[in-house]
Amino acid sequence: LLCIINSSYYNYFSSYTSISQLVTTKYLGEVKDSLITVVKLRDFIYLVLPTILIAYILKTKYRFSNTKNFKNFLKVNNLTVICTVLFALNLKPVDYSRLVKQWNRIYLVEKFGLYVYHVNDVFQSVEPKLIAIFGYDKAKRNFNDYYAKRTDVQSYTNEYTNIFKGKNLISIHGESIQKFVINLKINGKEVTPNLNRLVKEGMYFSNYYSQVSVGTSSDSEFTINTSLMPAKVGVAFVSYFDREYVTIPKLFKSLGYYNMSFHANKGDFWNRNSMYKSLGYDKFYDQKAFNIDETIGLGLSDKSFFRQLTPILKKENDNHQNFYATLIMLTNHTPFPDISSYSKDPLDLKMYVTENGETKAYPYLEGTVLGRYLQSVHYADEALGELMEHLETNGLLENTVLMFYGDHDARLSSSEYKRFYNYDYKNDKTLDETDPNYKKYGYYEHELNRSVPFFFWSKNDNQKINKTITNVMGAYDILPTLGNMFGFYNKYALGSDIFNTNNDNTVIFPNGNYVTNKIYYNSQSDEAYDIEKKEVIQKELEPREYINKRTKETEEKLNISNDILVYNLLKKVGLKTNDELKVGK
Repeated sequence: LLCIINSSYYNYFSSYTSISQLVTTKYLGEVKDSLITVVKLRDFIYLVLPTILIAYILKTKYRFSNTKNFKNFLKVNNLTVICTVLFALNLKPVDYSRLVKQWNRIYLVEKFGLYVYHVNDVFQSVEPKLIAIFGYDKAKRNFNDYYAKRTDVQSYTNEYTNIFKGKNLISIHGESIQKFVINLKINGKEVTPNLNRLVKEGMYFSNYYSQVSVGTSSDSEFTINTSLMPAKVGVAFVSYFDREYVTIPKLFKSLGYYNMSFHANKGDFWNRNSMYKSLGYDKFYDQKAFNIDETIGLGLSDKSFFRQLTPILKKENDNHQNFYATLIMLTNHTPFPDISSYSKDPLDLKMYVTENGETKAYPYLEGTVLGRYLQSVHYADEALGELMEHLETNGLLENTVLMFYGDHDARLSSSEYKRFYNYDYKNDKTLDETDPNYKKYGYYEHELNRSVPFFFWSKNDNQKINKTITNVMGAYDILPTLGNMFGFYNKYALGSDIFNTNNDNTVIFPNGNYVTNKIYYNSQSDEAYDIEKKEVIQKELEPREYINKRTKETEEKLNISNDILVYNLLKKVGLKTNDELKVGK
């Protein structure tokens, strides 16, 4: 059972499951269609041997007794214990460290095996309840040491300081939208014409990564709003909803803003009803606030969602001086059903080849998951275009900044992309890797392809901000970057204002990997990939000082972030605006 569950889980998350995630199984009913695409028939191969063993036992009526069989069983048991002790004695300190931290689950399963991993996982899942009682003093000391050098007030300025001060912010949560679709054309047609236009007109961050763990969309919301990392064990929205945080909504509220979130899903999905109170939202418009007049996939269509929320947004705008609103899209959610019929101008996913004056059509992306995904993204882009029209008609763009981010990648398998980049139309297959025309798409290409779009757009400010930022950026950098632009500051942010990093930022991931402008570091194999040269760096040529420094920073941030969640270390830290701090209030 463990093998089947983990095999299916790995198909989607490229990681292994945890006992702490049992509390999230109540949400599976809401995404049952997605499960069909995640669970594969091959996952059940692990039933073969147990079935044969059970059949053998039943047929032979095999029984343990205090005889030769049982004595042999004990001998094997003793041998197992001896081997386990020898294995433990030969482990390196780094192996024990990784077992305790359990960030890198893939490494642990490869090193210790699935069952040892799960035994350790049980202890790790119980640990937060135990250490919350016994380990507070040490965690608090590390917390104080980490933030001791941080100033209580923003100590720098740059060309974007307060550029958006006094403006509203509409944050659009683009479900599963990846960067590779930006400016992508299929048979000459743009997949995302509206996103392309907004990216071109506004400020576009071309190397932005979400930093989600098993909480997917909720992890994205959590990290963006708090500048902390997802929980090491469990899901922050579910396991740590009752903690105190310094957040974007709270910081905006200190400036007189009204905070709201819109999502046409059930309010208790990912425990949003409870977590939003901790994040500081004043109002959450969930499924109950909408007329479910057009259902696509998991719920209300994005087009209907945007159409219905606009008058609510206008009303709240009229009643408040400023507002911060989060709009969470839904339609472009796995399993990406065929929604081409809902699109005004669907994509043609065939490949057309002209040979000897005759044009023939080949299947290419038809019938593939990636093909359905592109149709779904195309629809989501149409919905975004309609939202812009609604906002313009209602005068909501005059004093407003739009912020758009992809919440996480689409979790598509690398085989889908290999077909996309290496389609052999003559055989309707993927080119063999030995073919001279084959475009390499391995582990690191896949990891870097997880990048998602992020940009700012402001009708009356685009001339000031119009540029593309290539410096690598993560979800935890959004809060401090926004703070510099809107006039608030969070001492406890783990990320950085992207314009205050000297173009040398590091984005860390929950499994201990990280990416910089130069390398992608794989913590499980202690391997560095040169992004420019597109190759793994040989050990003797690795910039070890550069790698070691960032590896240490990664571990430190992951530890501090997790301690903040487990021990509620931000409780009563105080919350003041820059203006209050400057005048000594």
